[in-house]
Amino acid sequence: MIKKIIFSLLGVLLLVGSLAGLKLLQFQTLFAQGANFVQPPETVTTTEVKQDTWQPTLTAVGSVTAVQGVLLSAEVAGTVKHIAFESGAMVHTGDLVVELDTGVEQAQLRSAIASAELARANQERNRDLRGKKMISQADLDTTEAQAKQAEAQIDNIRAVIAKKTIRAPFSGRVGIRQVNLGQFLNVGDPIVTLQALGPVYVDFSLPQQRLAQLKTGLTVQVSTDAFPERSFKGTLTAINPEVDAITRNVRLQATLANSQGLLRPGMYVDAAAVLPTTEAVRVIPATAVLYAPYGDSVFVVEDQRDEKTGKTGKVLNQRFVRLGKTKGDFVIVESGLDVGQTIVTTGVFKLRNGMAVVIDNKLAPDFQIDPKPTNS
Repeated sequence: MIKKIIFSLLGVLLLVGSLAGLKLLQFQTLFAQGANFVQPPETVTTTEVKQDTWQPTLTAVGSVTAVQGVLLSAEVAGTVKHIAFESGAMVHTGDLVVELDTGVEQAQLRSAIASAELARANQERNRDLRGKKMISQADLDTTEAQAKQAEAQIDNIRAVIAKKTIRAPFSGRVGIRQVNLGQFLNVGDPIVTLQALGPVYVDFSLPQQRLAQLKTGLTVQVSTDAFPERSFKGTLTAINPEVDAITRNVRLQATLANSQGLLRPGMYVDAAAVLPTTEAVRVIPATAVLYAPYGDSVFVVEDQRDEKTGKTGKVLNQRFVRLGKTKGDFVIVESGLDVGQTIVTTGVFKLRNGMAVVIDNKLAPDFQIDPKPTNS
């Protein structure tokens, strides 16, 4: 009985040892295959670091303001009798916008005109009587003063009627009306906004250290996310004579024709003052940059000889770079790369240093300084 148990244990141990040896052999085989495994090269698109000449610009965030813009409001109290415009319509100088009820003033005007006519008649009679020395000079002066007061009263009533007839002070586009027929308006109640859209101003600020580079007449390029495919050109027309004591920025104002009325007051824009000089720069596509918190980098494609096979292949060398301004699809490289080096242009997020690559530029993007996206 004991011999059977011993033989059984020996058999189990032999079986376990065989299985362990088999697994160990399998692991050794896998490790050997992993050590000899060579990852296939990654297919990439490339371009060379290029030398270019750019015209430097001073960029800032700006806002559009109207050359003439006003919120029309009631100067005197009254009830809205007539609305002579449609929301969003164009109006011209002197066009009627809103008319308030002037019934009371019209009655007062007729009474004042009658009083003025009587005062003028009395004045003429007293002048005749004074010529005959039948009244004193004091009586004539009193009559003339009464005539002038009557005329002034007419002017006063007519002025009130004019204030109740709101007209466009300049040509422009009205906004959405804020009044209704029959509505009673108090003094200062808003009626509608009126904005002249051509030309328009673009206000922006630049640091004081840029002041020496600025002068009126410089070209200013303006872009906005409302029209990403458009660029607007204007002229720097005003430089504020004082620098903000808090921000140390100087305020600037550019004037744009805005013939199509695309730029609206209050709109956020990017403004760039174009300096009248040029500079030589090294540029690469912006998509070639791997942006990271610890530093921006670019993958340079270099030739490397394999010591085992003796063949020469393409490998990646990650280079950290310092970037400058961007323009279109390109960005300036201030340091870290040399002109003529070959770099990867797309898909850099999936690459790593030392990776083997194969170059295939059949589907490489067409990078442009002044890209014009097509309508989709």
